[in-house]
Amino acid sequence: MQTSVSDEDTLLKELPPQVDRRAFAESCSWPWLAIAAALLLFSNGANTVPLAAWLAPVFMLRFVRTQSPKVGLPVAYVVLVGAFAFQFRGMVPIPGIAYDIFLVAWGIPLVLPYIIDRLVVRRLKGFAASLVFATAWAATEYVVSRGPYGSWGSAAYSQYGNLPLLQILSVTGLWGITFLMGWFAGVCNWLWKEGLDSKPARAGAWLCIGTTATVMLLGGARMTLFPPSSQSVRVASISKRQLEPLPKGVLGRAFDGNATAEDLTVLQRWAAAVDNDLLSRAEREMQAGARIVFWGETNAPILKEDEAGFVARGGDMAAKYHSYLGMALGVLNPGKTAPAENKLILIQPNGQTAWEYNKARPVPGSEA
Repeated sequence: MQTSVSDEDTLLKELPPQVDRRAFAESCSWPWLAIAAALLLFSNGANTVPLAAWLAPVFMLRFVRTQSPKVGLPVAYVVLVGAFAFQFRGMVPIPGIAYDIFLVAWGIPLVLPYIIDRLVVRRLKGFAASLVFATAWAATEYVVSRGPYGSWGSAAYSQYGNLPLLQILSVTGLWGITFLMGWFAGVCNWLWKEGLDSKPARAGAWLCIGTTATVMLLGGARMTLFPPSSQSVRVASISKRQLEPLPKGVLGRAFDGNATAEDLTVLQRWAAAVDNDLLSRAEREMQAGARIVFWGETNAPILKEDEAGFVARGGDMAAKYHSYLGMALGVLNPGKTAPAENKLILIQPNGQTAWEYNKARPVPGSEA
């Protein structure tokens, strides 16, 4: 059976003998890196574009496979770490040099699937080769999830809005979505290498597309044909807004026990603005019919001396609208041995506190 090759491979074959084909191929790979880097910025984290998360690995994989390992893999590592730092900017509570150390370490599992693919895929052909990156990516994310940060940062989170696709989570967990994304990248590179005229590559592409489509069709069918049989309840989740910046150094001095009276006043005023906004938006959701309202972890900064009054205000509001209110607090204890508490307080519809939970296992870093 005769198959055609991609335009890029055809061009390599037509080069004059004196031209270094490997060097030429490597020079042609840099545009794919540029495209991958641009897409990676929006593949997860703060500014997620779900389609970008599917496309970025396609171009990064092409770059890594085309370049020599001693160049391609270090460059891929730097780009992946830089993209991660942009994606999750402001979300990693690790200060100073410790944050840089964290990024260096976190880059290893980011680049590991590309390393495995680069080392293994050349020994395989066709369909088997298209599965290497997907398998390595899913396996790496699974192993990392067993560590202190759990599944945080998984590529699968980029698809949070695709409810039919997310139904596969009940069967495979996050790793099923990661595998499908990685398989798509592997199949695209198979087609890229062998060309659209290659029957095996086309068959592999149709199998990948068909599998992904089937997953989403079944997920959509599950949502349509098996809706919740019990009564549903409206839930609202709120994230804090930075209404005004906190002057630099105030929080650090509070944690170190060196805060001045002026620092504490500024800190108290800043926290009150954030907290009042959270309560106001929670009340608006309750008025709209939400019976369970909560906000993100430590979203409500509060000085220890103001905690009781703030919780009482939350209790009054919950009782007024007969709703549950989950108050996620970052309680500040300036000068104390434990300068902060990561706390969740659940208020019942009668306004009474159901329970308080202090985070028992803080993640490594400044929180711990």
